[in-house]
Amino acid sequence: MNSKRPTSRHIIIKLANINNKVRILKVARQRQKVNYKGSLIRIVTDFSAEIHQARREGNEIYKVMQRKGLNPRILYPARLSIKIEGEIRNFADKKQLREFITTKPSMQKMLKGLLFNAVKRRNRK
Repeated sequence: MNSKRPTSRHIIIKLANINNKVRILKVARQRQKVNYKGSLIRIVTDFSAEIHQARREGNEIYKVMQRKGLNPRILYPARLSIKIEGEIRNFADKKQLREFITTKPSMQKMLKGLLFNAVKRRNRK
């Protein structure tokens, strides 16, 4: 690490054994703060392009739900988790979420422009 650099660099580490990766990430989450030669470092998992795209697609839905106080969470790799009526519900994709909210009129109103318009646009192409 260069002390003259204003920000740290990203370092990508490829591990041959997935179990080592899991152990390192688990310890990093438990400790929350990891130091290397006196410098604080963050250890995070890298996602594939597909996972990044899936997370990006759900970003607007996440923001709307957060504003409405639904306390959404994004679970690994790209599942949306929300607490509704005291029950935690997980959705792997927009299709599952769309099917669920058809039974919840208040959620249909909240997410109307985000879920249903995307389907119409895709069907026109």
